[in-house]
This record gives sequence, C-alpha cells and structure tokens, in this order.
Amino acid sequence: MKIKLSGKDFEKITVRDVIAGYKDDGENGVVGYGGKLNIRPAYQREFIYGQKESDAVIKTVRAGYPLNTMYWSVSPDGTYELMDGQQRTISICKFVTEIIPIKFDDGHEMAFNNLTSDQQKQILDYELSVYVCEGSESEKLVWFKTINIAGKPLFTQELLNALHTGPWLADAKRWFSRTGGPAYQVAEKYLTGTPIRQEYLEKALEWISGDQIENYMSRHQQDADAQELWQYFQSVMDWVKRVFPEYRKIMKGLEWGELYNKHKDDALNAAKLEQRIVELIEDDEVDNKKGIYEYLLTGDERTLNLRAFDDKTKIKKYEEQKGVCPTCKKQYKIDEMEADHVVPWSRGGKTVAENCQMLCKQDNRTKSGK
Repeated sequence: MKIKLSGKDFEKITVRDVIAGYKDDGENGVVGYGGKLNIRPAYQREFIYGQKESDAVIKTVRAGYPLNTMYWSVSPDGTYELMDGQQRTISICKFVTEIIPIKFDDGHEMAFNNLTSDQQKQILDYELSVYVCEGSESEKLVWFKTINIAGKPLFTQELLNALHTGPWLADAKRWFSRTGGPAYQVAEKYLTGTPIRQEYLEKALEWISGDQIENYMSRHQQDADAQELWQYFQSVMDWVKRVFPEYRKIMKGLEWGELYNKHKDDALNAAKLEQRIVELIEDDEVDNKKGIYEYLLTGDERTLNLRAFDDKTKIKKYEEQKGVCPTCKKQYKIDEMEADHVVPWSRGGKTVAENCQMLCKQDNRTKSGK
C-alpha cells in the first residue's frame, strides 16, 4: 500500500476544501471535498460523537492545535473514501455549515456565523493532517482495522462490516443501523445497545446464524438485499409479542431469537403464561425475575436463581442430623453435603428451616436430576 501525507507529498487539505460540497443525505451517504470525498463508506460506523466530543474538535481547530491524523483511500475512479476521521470531519462540517452554537473557552457561546470574518477565515484555512492511501480493497480493509485499534474502539460487528462490504450490508444497515429506524421501531423495548454501534444488526445475525455471524455474512455478502434477515427479525419480535403480550421491563435484553428458534412451534397459551408470570413475579423464592420467561419455555429452574438456604440454617440442620444423610444413611463432613428442599419449590416448598435437609452431594444431585 502507498501512503502519502498532505502538505508534504501532495497539496495541503484545509477545512475550506473539505466542507466544499458537503452534503449529509442520511442513509444515502455523506460527501464533501467538492463531492470527491465519500465521508461515510459502507464499512464506516454512523456518526456517534456527542456534543462534548464535537465541541472539543471545534475548540481544537479554533485554537490552531493539531487534530489527530485522518486517513483517506483512493478509489478506482480517482475519488476518495474516508477510512478514519469521520467523526472529526462531520463535526467540523456541521459546525461550519449549520447553526450550532458552541461555548468557547472565553465563555461566549457562538455558532460559525457569529464569528468575525478573520475568526472564520482562521477555521476555514486550518490545515488538516491527512494520509492518502492507495492499495487493493483487502489492503485498505486491513489498514482500516489497524488504524481503528486506538481511539474510540470499533465494536466487533463494525469490524465485520468492514470486511464484508457489498449490497447485502448496505441494505442490512438500512434496516438495522439507523437510530429510530425500522429495527429500532420494532424492538427498542426488547434489545439492549444502539443501532448506530451495529448492536441491533449483530444481535439479529447472532440469532439467525446460531452465532456464526462471519460465516453468514460471507455467504450473503453479494446478495442484492437483506430481506431474509429482516423478515426473520420481524418474525422473532412478532412471536414474542404474541406469546407474551403484556410487556415488562424485565423482558429487555433477553435472548429472544434463541428462544424463538427452539420454541416457535410449541403450543403456547398466552393467557395461561401471563397468569404464571404474575405468580412467579410475586414469588419471593424467585431471585431472578428476568429468568421467568426462559423458565416458562424450557422448564429449567436454574434460570430463576431460586433462593438458597443460608449458612446458619445449613449448620443447624447438619448438627440436628449429626452429619448423617437421610437418603444413604452415611455420615459426612458438612462441606461434603448440600442443603435440599424436602418439599421441592415446584410443589410449593419454601426456603425455610422447616423445609431444609442436608444431603450428601451425590444424593442431592441425583434427586435434582429427577
């Protein structure tokens, strides 16, 4: 790969140059530099800087201090793609082209159009440090991954996007990677994370592929669209809302896709499930309320993290039993035994001293497996 530095190996690049022809057309892309710079290629993340970070960029430029180096790559048609520096570039372009007031260190809050002509000129003439890279697509993507190790780190899915650009990814991001976009509208109450950090896309891919995301992306990279993934995702969320129509905050962040994959064909009665959910929420024995939904589908009590006997109760019962396991009638040390519910929780047993017995580990685990 050939790498050249602006101002040294070719002409300098100023803020004035970059904002020329600046246009943010949402999902259709962001361009600048007279239309010759693709500021948001398909492999790039969305704009994620907050106000504090954007302000810091503008203050740096106005003070004349150096910004971190940016990286552009040369496209086959002679235009450029911004490999690293999107957040800084957009922060600058938005400040100059839009009315965005910033409180500077002198205490005054001013937008670009509030500055004096010489102050505006100073910003427009600010020289950016830009490395321009020429090489194959594979070389550029490796370099993209390398230069993003530092700074605001890329999430795993963002790096996978960089390695699997194509029509499928462009369409997938239309559904899954926009704040307030289709996936957000459908599943915001059920998923954690944010679309712009590719967490919605990653979760959908994880579910549909059985956690073989890269394999799925490789197979579909050149597909014309991502309809298979989008329709699958909608099916998951439709199933959740049909089976568990009463929404609760504890439903957010559960692995709904995995549950859908395993139980979508089960005969489930939403009314009966809701009645059981209410009972389990009110049950003091259930420590992990989020595990209720998985328990109702799988029957695995471990998801509920049922309340355990405390050490005081265990010691008392051990002494009462004189260390003898009531099942095998053998004597054990206390650390060779485990507390057990005489009447299981599933049959109404409570975690109280009267319902506790100490069993040897083998007998307790044999009983638990029945």
